[in-house]
Amino acid sequence: MANIRTIKARKILDSRSNATLEVDVILDDGSFGRASVPAGASTGRYEAFKLMDIDKAIANVAVVAPYLENKDVSQQRKIDQIMIDLDGTEFKDNIGGNVMLAISLASCEASANSFKMPLYKYLAELFGTSSQNLKIPTPLFNIINGGKHSDNNLPFQEFMIIPTINGTDPKKMFSEKLFLGSKVYHQLKSDLQRLDLSVAVGDEGGFAPQINTNEEAIELLVSAISHCGIKAREEMSIGIDSAASSISNLEMITYPTEPVEYYKKLTDRYPIMLLEDPLKEDDWKNWTKLTGLVGEKVKIVGDDLYTTHKDRVLRGIHEKSSNSVLIKPDQVGTLSETLETIATAKKAGLTLIISHRSGETESTFIADLSVAVGANYLKAGAPSRGERISKYNRLLRIEEEL
Repeated sequence: MANIRTIKARKILDSRSNATLEVDVILDDGSFGRASVPAGASTGRYEAFKLMDIDKAIANVAVVAPYLENKDVSQQRKIDQIMIDLDGTEFKDNIGGNVMLAISLASCEASANSFKMPLYKYLAELFGTSSQNLKIPTPLFNIINGGKHSDNNLPFQEFMIIPTINGTDPKKMFSEKLFLGSKVYHQLKSDLQRLDLSVAVGDEGGFAPQINTNEEAIELLVSAISHCGIKAREEMSIGIDSAASSISNLEMITYPTEPVEYYKKLTDRYPIMLLEDPLKEDDWKNWTKLTGLVGEKVKIVGDDLYTTHKDRVLRGIHEKSSNSVLIKPDQVGTLSETLETIATAKKAGLTLIISHRSGETESTFIADLSVAVGANYLKAGAPSRGERISKYNRLLRIEEEL
């Protein structure tokens, strides 16, 4: 058993060169853990409050620290509950969800280091996953950026490729999918250059060409997949994150078809297997309608709909609003609450996706988390830019260990 001795905070830069918070938790046995907090461009209304004044966030770490010093670092739920009680608000308005999350994740890593365990194995024990059942998730690659992730005219935010190949070696399933995604990424770059379109990248490492319609983006992906000699659907599919809550008038984008029918037509026409945030975050009725219409063949993913809050996921389960859930720890503010939401989703049979944010740090915590909880997918952006690659490379190393 090791106790928390010191909690230190500092200001660092995220991938958009914005200031963000990093925290070190140092134990009385000399072990320590470090965590940093990302930030999203499109954020859900129900996300935990993020304190954007990082100097104030650092000051809040100093306020919280005395309440956690000398506490057993392995008692993750108790550590998180102390902060939740100290804050006293539903959305972490007093302390800040980013402050609480940085301390929560750093404490977890410090405890794993104290026990001399790889983080993913420690998290698996914390979550209750058998070490025999650990698996590497399938990567989701956002290789065309639109919406708030770029300066082009694309209405939807992300156009992803999703490796669906079974692979030839079960022990190298992830690495095969990663390098297949990289192959399509490079092919797309060549295709864009041939069309005299920009190959500058957006926030998540995907290309941000000056194209105007969602269909144009999808056609580019279909073409790149085909040029690589890869079979669409069978070996590589497409995913879309509409980020509908960030679109002022979704009906104008789908006109003359209403949104649910528009998505039905898209998924019938193209090899699309995933739709993330296709509708507004409070449009529960149409979420249920869309899931009932295409949910047997398409993963309907709630992000802004749920914001990693267990109560909202429970409502979605009851109303059959989606068949998949996106998990972002910074949306809820502590590791314990994140794990509770994951457990709720898994019990209901929802497809589980662990996700990064558009403003990322080099932290690889979510890679370990995705393995520990048996996530189906990890969403970490394009196979480009260091803050994205760090997650994928971490999974390569875990795959080798497993």
